[in-house]
Amino acid sequence: MRLGLVSLGCDKNTVDSERMLAWLTSRGAEPVSDLSGAEVILVNTCGFIDAAREESIETLLRAAEYKREGSCRSVVAVGCLVEQHGEELRDALPEVDTFIGLRDIDQLVPTLTEDGLLPPPAESGEGGTAHPGDRLPLGRGHVRYLKISEGCSHGCAFCAIPLWRGKHRSFPAGRVIAEARRLEQQGAAEVNLVAQDLAHWGREYRDGSDLTTLLEGLMENTAVPWYRLLYIYSAGLTPNLAELMACEPRLLPYIDMPIQHASDAVLGRMRRPERRDLLRRKVEWLRREVPGLVLRTTVLVGFPGETDVEFRELLDFLEETEFDHLGGFTFSPQQGTRAAAMTDATVPEDVARDRLEEVLELQRGVSADCLGRLEGKECVAIVDGPAGADDPVLEHLYPGGPPPGEHWSGRLAGQAFDIDGSAVLRAEPGFAAEARDLAPGTLVKAVVSQTADFDVACDLVGVVRAAPGSTRERALPVLGMDSVWGR
Repeated sequence: MRLGLVSLGCDKNTVDSERMLAWLTSRGAEPVSDLSGAEVILVNTCGFIDAAREESIETLLRAAEYKREGSCRSVVAVGCLVEQHGEELRDALPEVDTFIGLRDIDQLVPTLTEDGLLPPPAESGEGGTAHPGDRLPLGRGHVRYLKISEGCSHGCAFCAIPLWRGKHRSFPAGRVIAEARRLEQQGAAEVNLVAQDLAHWGREYRDGSDLTTLLEGLMENTAVPWYRLLYIYSAGLTPNLAELMACEPRLLPYIDMPIQHASDAVLGRMRRPERRDLLRRKVEWLRREVPGLVLRTTVLVGFPGETDVEFRELLDFLEETEFDHLGGFTFSPQQGTRAAAMTDATVPEDVARDRLEEVLELQRGVSADCLGRLEGKECVAIVDGPAGADDPVLEHLYPGGPPPGEHWSGRLAGQAFDIDGSAVLRAEPGFAAEARDLAPGTLVKAVVSQTADFDVACDLVGVVRAAPGSTRERALPVLGMDSVWGR
């Protein structure tokens, strides 16, 4: 079976998709990148906001076209949108052959086997089943995501994730560490820890286990050079965690802490646990405790009842706090949530969009200022791949054309993959030829020479660590990790 897999939505969906890919290839499926040649097209859907739902439906409809124009025999929809709107989708999309929600995802292989799209286990080789922790990378193998828990026990009024994915369940430390080691064996140089709230890991064990003890286990049992924390509520940012982050160079000084809003009134209606003053104090404390800390956040505008005054409170807080990175959304009602019933307090869509644009424009200036402070400083960066002549970041940083030398696309430690901007890494002509084949996942030290909005240009100084699995002798001077963060 030639398999085309399309993964939509968040990084947690990416983890699920990589696991499904391992399941299917262990039973003889052959992944293909060109959907026109796929016999089965599997779409892992997202249902988080209206735009994500629309993208999922459009993707399923495009996939179904290959049943008429290509080799496709079956289109399979799985994931969040199916869990949320399965019956409606079955009625609205007869072009799609199979729908499998989150709670039934373990039925994927049996269903495709029953439909004759996969061979019976006896025909697919010894065992024919992937290890439960096995995953195959969908994209760049040096940047991977590690999901440490499933579900969510928070009661945010706007979020339906607990309805789809259930209450929070921690994955055992042994399983998480074993999966991290498999990612390391597959060449991961950066592992991003993901969950609905990383800080909730281990709470149900009631034995002292928490995120910090899990991280210590990962540091002790793996050699992955970069670990990053994505999505952690402020309440879970403890002194022990800050201390570990301040002294462990492999745990990046980067925290994704979603605040959603900064008006106490809106936070109350959202059923969020934090308040403005608490958030302010938490940010100030984190920056004192963790040298070089980079903070990312997420905000939601247009929540039912949000007034101009409350929106201005958010803007003022963002301007004062200066988060390095920010993602923004407009409110999108989720079926079954408390906020979906607040129809008498709806904020008009055009007002919500205008507010989001104002937030993003403010953040553009804040991010530019934060990056501008790095000019002339040495930073550690990771190589993601070569930068082609048509690379949009290269054109953005050098509108008149790049300076001589070899250029790579990469990121500073404070730039998470695909969401925080990029770094263009340049080797001067004197040693460009020797450094030309720097592999993705190589850690380098570079001097920031120029910044623009969310992106930076850097001049290479030397290699901190070769890419995992690389046997090539280093052409650039090798630098130690002990002073990477100035600790």
